[in-house]
Amino acid sequence: MTKTVKDQMNQEVTLPVSPKRIVSLVPSQTELLFALGLREEIVGVTNYCIHPTNETKHKTKVGGTKNFDVEVIKRLNPDLIIGNKEENEEKGINTLKKSFPVWMSNIFNLEDAVDMILRIGALVGKESEAESIVLNIQQGFSVLPTTKLPPKTVAYFIWRKPFMVAASGTFIDDMLNRAGFQNVFGSLSRYPEISAEQLRQAQPDYIFLSSEPYPFKEKHLQEFQNICPDAAILVVDGELFSWYGSRLQASAAYFSKLGQLG
Repeated sequence: MTKTVKDQMNQEVTLPVSPKRIVSLVPSQTELLFALGLREEIVGVTNYCIHPTNETKHKTKVGGTKNFDVEVIKRLNPDLIIGNKEENEEKGINTLKKSFPVWMSNIFNLEDAVDMILRIGALVGKESEAESIVLNIQQGFSVLPTTKLPPKTVAYFIWRKPFMVAASGTFIDDMLNRAGFQNVFGSLSRYPEISAEQLRQAQPDYIFLSSEPYPFKEKHLQEFQNICPDAAILVVDGELFSWYGSRLQASAAYFSKLGQLG
């Protein structure tokens, strides 16, 4: 038996009522599938699907999120593929759609993430588990302060050489706002490259160096301190800012601690 649903890109997807062979092309959504209680049903994941480690290490790797191997996926013969508009390469997704049901998420903020979790829970017959995860997330975010007067300004770096930041229209920007910070590059769009001079002129109170996708470490702090001597510079957990699945259950507590900074 099959069912037809719409994904977050408003595309119809026809899939089995109970999918038994799932390939996930997004790390945060892979972690979500395991959190929903799926094990045997997950047959393929990307090289970047690292959580939960004891589970993902035993699954067939299908390549990266952008350059996944279509032939490997075909050999897995999935009855459901789960991807994301931003994280996956459109050409490869369109190729997969010719042979398999592909459900795509499209996420810009917390509301989109909650919607995705509930929809995926329904896709795989884990509605109550999804609702429980969503409740935990919503309860966590509900206790975050809604305002910080005046809000602390921040620049959130995702890449080095060239410098790239998270700006407006990104999930990270929504998380920064919920954490009580004002993005100094909020007037820019998506993930722009910026210069050291632009950063100097922005004069953020804080500079957050994300642990992913670029693996910023403590050794990089001085480079940014030289540009903005008065800024507080921290390496932050990029997964808690950008993974929009079950990991969000831990994000609010982490943001609360960041919000207590001077």
